[in-house]
Formats: sequence, C-alpha cells, structure tokens
Amino acid sequence: MAGEPRDDALLDAILGDGTALTTTRTCGEGPAGSLPVDDATLRQAPSGHLFGMTQNAGMGWRASEIGRDPYLILSTQGGLRAADGSPVALGLHTGHWEIDKLVRAAAETLAEQGGLPFSVMCSDPCDGRTQGTTGMFDSLPYRNDAAMTMRRLVRSLPNRRGLLGIATCDKGLPAMMMALAGSRELPGVIVPGGVTLPARGAEDTAKVQTIGARYAHGLIDLQHAAAMGCRACGSPGGGCQFLGTAATSQVIAEALGIALPHTALAPSGEPVWLDMARRSALALVRLVKAGTPMSAILTRQALENALVVHAAFGGSTNLMLHVPAIAHAAGLAPPTVADWTAANRATPRLVDALPNGPRHHPTVQVFMAGGVPEVMLHLREMGLLHLDAPTVSGRTLGENLDWWEHSAARRIARERLQALDGIDPANVIMGPDAARAAGLTSALVFPVGNLAPAGSVIKATSIDPTVVDDDNVYRHTGPARVFASEHEAIAAIKRKGEGAVVAGDVVVLAGCGPAGTGMEETYQLTSALKYLPWGKHVPVLTDARFSGVSTGACIGHVGPEALAGGPIGRLRDGDQVRIEIDRNSLQGRIDFIGTDPSQPLSPDEATALLASRETHPAIAPHPKLPNDTRLWAALQEASGGTWGGCVYDVDAIVETLRAGREALARQRAEQGTG
Repeated sequence: MAGEPRDDALLDAILGDGTALTTTRTCGEGPAGSLPVDDATLRQAPSGHLFGMTQNAGMGWRASEIGRDPYLILSTQGGLRAADGSPVALGLHTGHWEIDKLVRAAAETLAEQGGLPFSVMCSDPCDGRTQGTTGMFDSLPYRNDAAMTMRRLVRSLPNRRGLLGIATCDKGLPAMMMALAGSRELPGVIVPGGVTLPARGAEDTAKVQTIGARYAHGLIDLQHAAAMGCRACGSPGGGCQFLGTAATSQVIAEALGIALPHTALAPSGEPVWLDMARRSALALVRLVKAGTPMSAILTRQALENALVVHAAFGGSTNLMLHVPAIAHAAGLAPPTVADWTAANRATPRLVDALPNGPRHHPTVQVFMAGGVPEVMLHLREMGLLHLDAPTVSGRTLGENLDWWEHSAARRIARERLQALDGIDPANVIMGPDAARAAGLTSALVFPVGNLAPAGSVIKATSIDPTVVDDDNVYRHTGPARVFASEHEAIAAIKRKGEGAVVAGDVVVLAGCGPAGTGMEETYQLTSALKYLPWGKHVPVLTDARFSGVSTGACIGHVGPEALAGGPIGRLRDGDQVRIEIDRNSLQGRIDFIGTDPSQPLSPDEATALLASRETHPAIAPHPKLPNDTRLWAALQEASGGTWGGCVYDVDAIVETLRAGREALARQRAEQGTG
C-alpha cells in the first residue's frame, strides 16, 4: 500500500521462488487391493455408497476393511497441535484444545472392535474470550447453528451405525447433545471433554477474569494482574475449573444417561480421561449391536433425573436454555418453570464447588470426590431418581449406582483426593442433612413481579449469605441505574466519583435480550461486583443472561425483553426497585415501586405508571448486531422465545410465516382498493 515501507525480502518470500514446483507430481499410484463388493452390491447399492468406498480407499484405509460398519465421531476440536503437543495454531479455548486425543483413543478402539471410524469436527467459541465484546452476540445463536451443522454431518455419512459426540464447553457440548438427541433413531454416546486442572498458587479461571475491575479499583497491582492472568490454567486442555455452563453441561450429559457413569468433570489429559474415551467407544459398539437408539435413553424419566441432579449441583442458569433445547430435539416436552421449581424444592444443593462455595472446590475435586454418581447415591436415598431409566452403559441408572457404590473406582478416587489434597470427599459432596448444616440452599428461584411479568431466574444459592436476612430471605430496595449496554455498565462499575455505581444501587441492564444483543452473557458485571468490597450490595437485573460462574444477587432472563415491550425497558435512573428472594419457599419478586423511596406506590399504581411510559430512549438493537443473530432472534421468538430454550420450532415458524404472508396480502389488497 502507498506510504508503507518496502521489505523486498519479505515480498519475495510471499510471492515464492517456485522451488516447491520442482518436486510436484502430476499423477500418482492408486491404492493397492480391490473394493469388497459383489454382484448384488454393484447392481443395487446407491452410487454414493460405492463412491464412499473409493474415498475410503483413497484416504489410505485398508481396502479389505473399508466395508466395515461406519461409526461417526463428532467433536468440537479446535486449534492444531504438533506431535509433542505444542501449539501450531491456537484454538479459541482450552476446552477443545486437546480433545483430539480423545478422538484418537475412541477411533482406535472402534477399529479394534471391527468398526470403521470416521471423524468430523465443528469447533466452538469461548464465552470467556468474548466477554465484553461484540463477539458475545454470536455466542448463544451459535449453539443452534452448530447443532444443525452437526446433524447435517451425521446425515452426510448415510450408512453410519452409531455416533460418538466429544465436546466440553459452554455452547459446543449443548449443541452436541442437541445433535445426538435429534439423531434419535441412532445409537449415540456423549464423551464429556473434561476440565482444566487448577494451577498451584494461582487464581482460578473465574477470578482471573476480574483482573481489570480489581486493578481499576486499586485492589491489585499491575504485576499481580499480569502474573495471575498468565498462570490460571494448570493444564492445557479442558473446560474451566468452576461449575459454570461448561461443567454443568457435562454433569447434565451424565445425568441424562447419555454419558457413562463418572465421566463428567474428568481432568483433561490425565489417564482416567483417555480411558473414558475408550470405554465410551466400547459402550457405543454394544449399543449398536443391541439396536438401542438414542430415543430409548433420552426419555421423560431421564429429563426429570437431570433436573434433580442440576438442583443438587447448583448448576448454571444457562441450562434453563439448553435442557429445553435438548428435550425439543429429542421430541420430548420441555421442562416448565414448575418442573424446575419442583426439582429445586425437592433437594438442597449437595455440592460445594466453585463458584458457589462455601469452600469453593474446583471441579476436578468434585470429580475425585465421586462426581455425578456420588451425588446420585444421595438422591437415590432421598427417593428422587427414576432408577429404571436406561443408560448408555447398557444398564439402568439403578444398576449403575449399585456398581458405583461398591466399585474400586469410587474407593480409589476418594482416597486419592484425601491423599493429594487433604480433602475429605464428604465435604465436597454431602448428604442433605450435612448440606443444610453447611448452609447450602436450593439453587434456582424464578422471580415474577411488575418488572418480570413473564418471569426471570436467579441462582439464589450464590447470593452472598451476609446480605441475606436471618429468615433466609434476601431483601433489597434501591435506586435503579439503567444502562442500555454492558460497556456502559462495566464502565460505571469501574468508575470512581461522579457517575459511578455505588453500594445500594440496582444495576439494570436492558435491551440486551435476543433482539438487542443475541442475549449476551454479562459475566463482566457480576464478576467485577463479586470481587469489589461493596459489590455484594449491588443487585443486577437484566433481560440478558449470566455466566454459570456468576454469583451475587443477579437476576437474568427478565421477560418480556425490553425490545419486545417488556417493562424492564421503561425504567429510568432513580426509579425505586424492590427485590425479594425467599430461599426457603423458592419464590421471589422484582417490582418497580415508584420514584420516591419515602412514598412507595401500590402495586396497581406502580404497574400503571410503568405502562404509561415509553421504552427508554437509549434502548435499541446494538448497531453491530450481526444479521445472522437478528435472524436467530426472530426465529427463536416465533418458536417460544428464551423460556422455550431459544429453539427452532419449524412448525411454529412455518405457521408464523404463513400467517404473516396472509396478513401482508390482505393489507396490500386493502391498500389497492382504498
């Protein structure tokens, strides 16, 4: 370009000197051998099957074996590693960085069992990497796109016998579960991609995301921020070390029975992690031979088991979006708010893990304490599980738990946790009485009120206990600080002096639902508030969503969203907002009560005042909202919206389009006659 300095050597290197052409061939020897075909195959098989064999031979598979039963391994592998594991090209996150090892182990096992393994990839984004950027606008919509792409890849191997899905993180694993659920006539197994080890003497991958906010308030210095930002990952692969969306999705896969027992939260790269891939491949071969399709595993009973396990773990609220989507793909009725509430009322949280506390064990310690099957032993004793639900192990859930209770694997894992970390497994995964004594409470509450007539959600167990009253009810009344973008909100939280968010404020982030920003995740806000001394005194209300690692009085999924006319979009700075979350009854309300804190309005008066207002003038779709995401937002809205799981209900979409075309035709006809 004009004005730029020339580097003739670099320019010459870019253009090349043609040396590589001196050894370039123009023809080659074809593979030796012949296709395993007979007269009937040549006369009757589709040409695609025959050409597929040609391609198999062309890629170098042994000709005598290319007629074996095909198995498809779907993974979210990202990046490119050298033979020694060093990076050639980075992935977007550690969660998909080394699952090529799992693919290799599974493929080798399938081949040993007489199968013909195929491997395809549909990688995934990193929610942590896109926090606070416009990249987050693609995060949730990506899940639907990936699930569709994965299902298209499945159908592109027409004679596949079984599916092995290997995935780890926030959107890749939910998409993978949707893909396998939607391939309901085929046998399938999920291999959770595992978790990252914590690093000695370092901050975890949740806390390290707050170095900017803590530095801005003088809580850490530059050297500490730089060091901790570098050292958070104790291993190069796996999902984050906390019970966020990635880890919770792994737990849900196992709870649904579509992953083998004690495979969720395995430490990436460790021997037990590779062994999991081999055993999962063996399970898939057995399912194929038994003719057991995914639809036989993903039943209503499996779904109900998953809700109870989610409650016992105190999992991410993002599963409110993903579990209904998995159910929809499987042809099951999605769980309702009443179903989620019933599951949370039935059991307290039994797991002490990051980010919920109180001791904040990383996910690998939850795994070593026994993981999902250990939690299920307690749930079995409470009578909360469908023990006759089939699983991909070839046994029922009850039979799996009988095995686990007396297994060497259970004994070894728990003993090793005690020996390595000095931690009693019973302090990580507890029975209900011990959990209540430790102050663990049920997880999800779904507040309503004049600001959330269609509902909202809060992980009540993550509210700081020091701001909860003695009756276990969180109460807060304060002035609204209204923001129409996350950028403005985090700037006000980091700010000092005029315009800064202060203790007692209610941060309201509106216009960030599907139509505004693709329902972005707003962990920047909640993480900053968690690590600021006064942050526990600032609740957050939003029509966006939160990361599974978020803590505090943060209420998301507020519906209707502001851009759909929701009352949250009619709030103004200084409006008084009252929040009440009962962690005993699992009920809650969020209400606008007027503009004068000394003279709160009655519910009817406050609702009428809100209704008389226009939407806040700053609230609008983000100017950088991609057209792809706008399309996703429209399609999911026609399919039931966020409370339906942000799915694509094809029948509902077709009906909406037909009704719209008919309405437009009538309108044009009327205009023509007018």
